[in-house]
Amino acid sequence: MRKKLIIVVALLALVAVLAGCTQINEPITDESTGFWNQYFVYPLSLVLIWVANFLNGSFGFAIIAVTIVIRLVLLPLMIQQTKSSKAMQAIQPEIQKLREKYSSKDQKTQQKLQQETMELFQKHGVNPLAGCMPILIQMPILLAFYHAIMRTAEIKTHTFLWFSLGSPDYILALLAGVTTFLQQKIMMGQAPPNPQMKMMLYIMPVMIAIFAINFPAALSLYWVIGNIFMIFQTYFISGPNVQADSKSTGGAKK
Repeated sequence: MRKKLIIVVALLALVAVLAGCTQINEPITDESTGFWNQYFVYPLSLVLIWVANFLNGSFGFAIIAVTIVIRLVLLPLMIQQTKSSKAMQAIQPEIQKLREKYSSKDQKTQQKLQQETMELFQKHGVNPLAGCMPILIQMPILLAFYHAIMRTAEIKTHTFLWFSLGSPDYILALLAGVTTFLQQKIMMGQAPPNPQMKMMLYIMPVMIAIFAINFPAALSLYWVIGNIFMIFQTYFISGPNVQADSKSTGGAKK
């Protein structure tokens, strides 16, 4: 679990570096330099422009369409990540019993704990690092699309429905917060109770809504569509039944 935490922290650091290396307010063009711009952001910007031209110049529908396509392309990775997470949740009661059994902090005891934990993973076919790789692949793509939306100059001059894509919109910001809440609520409903997750259930939607109020509506639209997709994805993706597995495991030991 410590290795998994290190990988996640490293990923967040990578995202921060990528975001910091590129000026978010600098328009993306064919003259933009740097590996990040040329091979990630600019190609996605071109896709947005092409799709918008195909859809009678509607950048709003283009953002919706490209968001859905990207999410569909990443769907197998998300399924793998979700199932890996649920598999880890299913064996948490057994992991906790091992920790209680080997509670001593001496080196030999901790080595025994690690050995039996790895045997438990092998027994249930669980890879504790399997959920990290999908995140590592997804984040640069989603971050690049975020940059493409923010830095494609054509988007800022267009309108969609009732709002201007280049200016903040309070209604869309509220929708971004609400859909974030619903997405996390559904995810929490499929996992054992977790006080930290419960706290994030209320903090994250507020943060997203505040960010959305201060960013162009094009980005809020991207968040709303992405959240709606994730709501349906989380609802329909099946994985190991955590409660059922826990009960069957406990019953077998009795």
